[in-house]
Amino acid sequence: MVIFCFEGSSRGLSLCNMNDEGIEACKASVSEPNPVDPSAECCSALAGADLECLCSYKDNPELPLLGIDPALAMALPAKCNLTTPANC
Repeated sequence: MVIFCFEGSSRGLSLCNMNDEGIEACKASVSEPNPVDPSAECCSALAGADLECLCSYKDNPELPLLGIDPALAMALPAKCNLTTPANC
């Protein structure tokens, strides 16, 4: 969740088909020290996301600098009852 692509001012930021509201809804679930279970809004956003695209960020060394724990982020699809891509 390091690189954001602008998709027009009305939609704000987007990453792997997740808009800024979806990213924000999931942030508390992928941040230490006290991550929370994903909300319905987070899971809904994740269900519409390109999970293979999100997986491409799992080894990005900048994630911890942004407050994102890669292990928590990788566990999020399963917590939302989604299938993690095989190559992830």
